[in-house]
Amino acid sequence: MSIVARNNSHWRKRMSRFGLTGYLFASPWLVGFFLLVAFPMAASLLLSFTEWNGISLSQIRWVGLENYTNALRLDERGDDLVYTALWNTLVYSFVSVPLGLMVALMLAVLLNQSLRGIALFRTVFYMPHVIGGIATIMMWLFVFNPDVGLLNIVIRPFYDALAAVGVLREGASPPAWIYDSAWSKPSLILMAVWGVGGAMLIFLAGLQNVPDQLYEAADIDGAGLWGKFRNVTLPQLTPTIFFNLVMGVIGSFQVFNEAYIMTGGGPDNSTLFFVLYLYRQAFEQFNLGYASALAWILFVIILAFTLVILRSSKVWVYYEGDPA
Repeated sequence: MSIVARNNSHWRKRMSRFGLTGYLFASPWLVGFFLLVAFPMAASLLLSFTEWNGISLSQIRWVGLENYTNALRLDERGDDLVYTALWNTLVYSFVSVPLGLMVALMLAVLLNQSLRGIALFRTVFYMPHVIGGIATIMMWLFVFNPDVGLLNIVIRPFYDALAAVGVLREGASPPAWIYDSAWSKPSLILMAVWGVGGAMLIFLAGLQNVPDQLYEAADIDGAGLWGKFRNVTLPQLTPTIFFNLVMGVIGSFQVFNEAYIMTGGGPDNSTLFFVLYLYRQAFEQFNLGYASALAWILFVIILAFTLVILRSSKVWVYYEGDPA
């Protein structure tokens, strides 16, 4: 055997050992991915073409596209609650995501200052994102209570003052918030905006990566604060805005905990979001086949919106090094 052949054989053996070592270290993640992600997704796709109560495998019945047609049809035989849930989810997403991005960016700009104690303020505004979960929801249940809630206690004097001067009718009371179908979605949107600390932190990191020489050049050109923000800060932040927008849209379409615990989808189905309706079909009415179809419909909707944002990014997202 020639020297070149022996070297090639030795190199292939070393690379094979390296490959096996890499797969060995990655095996916990690979096992988790296939058991907890890939297999459940494949199983739900198959179940979406069946009728099953989730109890006995012998009761699975193949129905083809019937679950999808029942969910999407618009006539009297269709499921009206699917479109109610989708509409509620769209309203929540299209309002909470842009509003949350604006608030997060505003907070990031305010906190991007070299002041004493600024780290404390950053921590305070980031904490709602970290705490989250059931504890936060229980706190907001108290805040939104129409009788003894903190929010109405704060705004009730303003209502009384406006009623005294005739702006509001006498005896007008503050909103009932989550207990009123007109205010339930705005209430949950307010909750979502309160927890923008994660997006704020990402914006803050993006702001600190904007080159100082760009601001110096803007100063030389005589740009004011608004001019620097519009012509320097925003273009440099477009990749960060793009990331937060995509993650915000994906997260908003999967809103569940707030509606499930606080409102149960009410009042009058005003907070019946898509994932909550999916949950009801799967674990309250035991229509696992239909629920799986709803899950894949939601997947397609999220994928479509994400692709639209990705395609539009070529127009408005600027990366350093791109041609002017």
